[in-house]
Amino acid sequence: MHMTKLAFLILGLFGLSLNSPAQMNGLQIKIVNGIVEGVAEPSGVRSFKGIPFAAPPVGELRWAAPQPAKNWEGVRKCDHFGPQGMQDLIYSDMVFRSMGKSEDCLYLNVWVPAGGTTGADPGLPVLVYFFGGGFIAGDGSEGRYDGESMATKGVIAITITYRLGVFGFLAHPELTKESPHHASGNYGLLDQAAALRWVQQNIKAFGGDPRRVTIAGESAGSFSVSAQMASPLSKALIAGAIGESGSLLGIEPPVSLDKAEQTGVAFAKHCGAASLAELRAIPADKVLAAAKQFSGYRFPVTIDGYFLPKEPVAIFRAGEQAHVPLLVGWNSDEGNYKSITGNDPPTKENYEKGVRKLYGAAADSVLRLYAVSTDADVEQVGTDLASDRFIAFSTWRWADAAAKTGGVPVYRYLFERARPEARPARGAVHSAEIEYAMGNLSLNKVYSWTADDRAVSRLMQEYFANFIKRGDPNGPGLPQWPAMKSGEAAPVMHINVRTRVEVERNRERYLYWEGVR
Repeated sequence: MHMTKLAFLILGLFGLSLNSPAQMNGLQIKIVNGIVEGVAEPSGVRSFKGIPFAAPPVGELRWAAPQPAKNWEGVRKCDHFGPQGMQDLIYSDMVFRSMGKSEDCLYLNVWVPAGGTTGADPGLPVLVYFFGGGFIAGDGSEGRYDGESMATKGVIAITITYRLGVFGFLAHPELTKESPHHASGNYGLLDQAAALRWVQQNIKAFGGDPRRVTIAGESAGSFSVSAQMASPLSKALIAGAIGESGSLLGIEPPVSLDKAEQTGVAFAKHCGAASLAELRAIPADKVLAAAKQFSGYRFPVTIDGYFLPKEPVAIFRAGEQAHVPLLVGWNSDEGNYKSITGNDPPTKENYEKGVRKLYGAAADSVLRLYAVSTDADVEQVGTDLASDRFIAFSTWRWADAAAKTGGVPVYRYLFERARPEARPARGAVHSAEIEYAMGNLSLNKVYSWTADDRAVSRLMQEYFANFIKRGDPNGPGLPQWPAMKSGEAAPVMHINVRTRVEVERNRERYLYWEGVR
């Protein structure tokens, strides 16, 4: 026998005792589909990037519910991010570390704390983070979502990529007809649910506890968290939820399946496709370009009767959502007063004119709740109104409904820390909190972070890590954060250099919007 073959035979016979260095140091993990090999980061955290959690949604699987990933032979190197979903560069603050975009985008990334024992009992808590970007952009490879810092806090951190825009949310009668659930649309949300099922099947292999999975997200990611809490497909797969700016419980609900299908038919006509088969045959880049022309990339979340059996606000009001602890809030400057006044100077007259243009017969009520006495009030009050219109009210409504019907603690925050180059701005703009909460200031090179910024980040990350571990953000050395009580003005943790609790000041505003619909 040739000596090389003999050597391989011997290694095969004694492989159980002659482990490779990667096996010995926990870099090789056996999961359901095969063996993955990660990388040891300088911090000691082990990272596993680009693990497929579902089959590539291409060909006949374009606009289909995600299917299980196929098994592989040998060791799969997981040392780089998978492709981002199909999108154009829409938001300038998104910096991807993935290599290009593709329909083949259903991959996730796992960061495991140093020293964690594979298969540990009861296992480590798990964070699954959904990126933001309006459901039309974003990726799990963005540095602001990186899981290494959170893993140093004793949490297994996971980011995922899900389908976006027309690829993630197109509904169409032919898609509904071919679906075993008689539903279409919401494919991006179904991708997230598939990732949560993957976590349930595989996280023990990384030392995690499938009973301690917290989902989190910002903006569209926060909308996603509210959706997963509401969906019968996912609500049993999670133990906690964190929402940063936004929910599906706004004044404008997801659309009906019929309406979404009509949009899909119009899109197919726009593409010159006479059938679903023709639509699936169009190259992905041409579909993306057509979506830009048709609707600015946007397609709605749908009440499809499967992932969402009815409006999310109705689900929460009935107490049919996941009854899990919720940590939720928004930023102090989510919107800009110029969305009220336009390009006109911020005067009392121009502000009132803008409100009347926006709200018509309801303007007097809005002006009572968002009153300005002088020109000097306009920028702040206008910012408050713009923020509530954009995203704050839907977040408030989510927290309020969960506190009333969930039977579990709900913790609210207001993030106020302005980024360095934004000062002396009034506060924190939309998405500004992400790097603070995830401990990733150092990965954003745009801003010259100060000692105060790092202190705010340490505090906010500790709150988040504590919540992921125990469903309660409180811990030694942190200002005490009380939970909400149903039907009462909420205690709100104002996160800034001087972090403190204040009772919400503007409940009357939100009760007004609650009564609008």
